[in-house]
Amino acid sequence: QVQLVESGGGLVQPGGSLRLSCAASGSIFSIANMAWYHQAPGKDRDLVATITNSGSTNYADSVKGRFTISRDNAKNTVYLEMNGLKPEDTAVYYCYATKYYSEIKMSTAYWGQGTQVTQL
Repeated sequence: QVQLVESGGGLVQPGGSLRLSCAASGSIFSIANMAWYHQAPGKDRDLVATITNSGSTNYADSVKGRFTISRDNAKNTVYLEMNGLKPEDTAVYYCYATKYYSEIKMSTAYWGQGTQVTQL
């Protein structure tokens, strides 16, 4: 099993910045892609950014140029640097990770519990 623990959420001023962290623990071997999702009250859980094991990134259009996803494989941690925060960024942010076993073509997905980000 893999456990994902998010941290770094909180209250920020309009246009402010925040850095979220997600630390993976447990059976971290074979973790492939990691991602951040967010979910506002009454809304669907939407993809924010993804990063592959090799460092390739992808972003939702709404956060391009403002957010940066990165990872430190040695620390088994993924980060989300959020800049220029807007009211619509207010949501619970969830860390997501997948494991892939190429030998048996098996994938497993894991979710963190979420961390609240609120733009005042």
